[in-house]
Amino acid sequence: MLRRKPQGWPAYMVAKRLRSGVTGYYWAPPTWALKKDCPLTPEALGADYAEAKRRCDEVLNPQLQGWMKRGDVGERSPRLEPGTFDWMVATFKRSPKYAGLPPKTRRSYDAALALIGDHIVKDSRRIGSFSLKAITGAVVDKLYVKLLTRDDGTERRRTVNLAMAVARRAWNVARRASADRVPLENPFERMGLKYRPKQTRPVTREELMRLVAAADNAAAPSIGTACMISFYWLLRQSDCLKLAWGSYRPADAPDVARLVHHKTGEPVEVPLFDDDGTTLFPELCDRLDASRRLGSVIVMRDKPDRLRKVHLPWKLDHFRHAFAEIREAAGLEDSVTFMGLRHGGLTEGADVGLSDAQMRALSGHRTAAALLRYSQATSRQRKVGARLRRDGTKQGNLSE
Repeated sequence: MLRRKPQGWPAYMVAKRLRSGVTGYYWAPPTWALKKDCPLTPEALGADYAEAKRRCDEVLNPQLQGWMKRGDVGERSPRLEPGTFDWMVATFKRSPKYAGLPPKTRRSYDAALALIGDHIVKDSRRIGSFSLKAITGAVVDKLYVKLLTRDDGTERRRTVNLAMAVARRAWNVARRASADRVPLENPFERMGLKYRPKQTRPVTREELMRLVAAADNAAAPSIGTACMISFYWLLRQSDCLKLAWGSYRPADAPDVARLVHHKTGEPVEVPLFDDDGTTLFPELCDRLDASRRLGSVIVMRDKPDRLRKVHLPWKLDHFRHAFAEIREAAGLEDSVTFMGLRHGGLTEGADVGLSDAQMRALSGHRTAAALLRYSQATSRQRKVGARLRRDGTKQGNLSE
């Protein structure tokens, strides 16, 4: 029996010495709450202190607080049985490997793991309730085939491949945290998954200028500015919308733009002037220098908010719809996407003969392999390559 409770001991949890000699943990709402018909009932939490504390902190006490404030406990959460797939997912979500991910990535991971855990088998059981010891390679292979096709008959290979990859990672994290409950062999490994993603069409410089002109004509210059920032400075959409005025020609370095690629965490200090003083990005810099500063970030909504009466930053979904309207006004096809602007800038760099190292210095990519998805091979690159081979052979017969 514990004589002194450790720091962080959950409210309403008690420890009792069992007949076997081990310590068991229990949770019960206060007596006054039970007298007022609180729907929560006492619960045995087992002998694992960490698991008992987690359930109290993450489920039972928040539900009790909800009942105290609103008279409603919210969605009831069943107790996770240690060693099950659901337990593995919960263990993964408590780890730094999950907590350190961006919110958008965590949401995609949640959906991927739910796709597996919520799948119902023939005997009406959820995969999430399966013991990890029962999830073998053969089970996973059959599950993959089942999940591959939607109810309407369409295929979702990319989605299912992601689910298997996330489950593989969750298994490994849970294995390190609790080796006695997670089998050593990971059934989600070595599945031989293949998927060829659809290539994003690079946006050309001519298409960029059409987008900018359409945005200006529609009294939405912020969208044109965002397009130019993505094309010239190779930023993703979310990074364009976060870019602050303080990053453009800062007081301590007025000849650079300090960019951050949040996906990789890579900072990039882009020079704005050449050695002779000429502007390296004349169209973009002239536009920024002439722009009104409507807020702390460069790309703000062009019209004041109807309620707040001030200009607000763009939200991703709102900006995406607005960009689609500008694209239509510019007379461009749906294959012209905002992501294609970054691809277009990198492809243009490859066309003029920039090396991988030079392009990575501008784009913030950490490896040449990651860069390959963006700097797509073009006829011009092949022509330049053929010309260099031809000119190189003029120096002598290379086969001799």
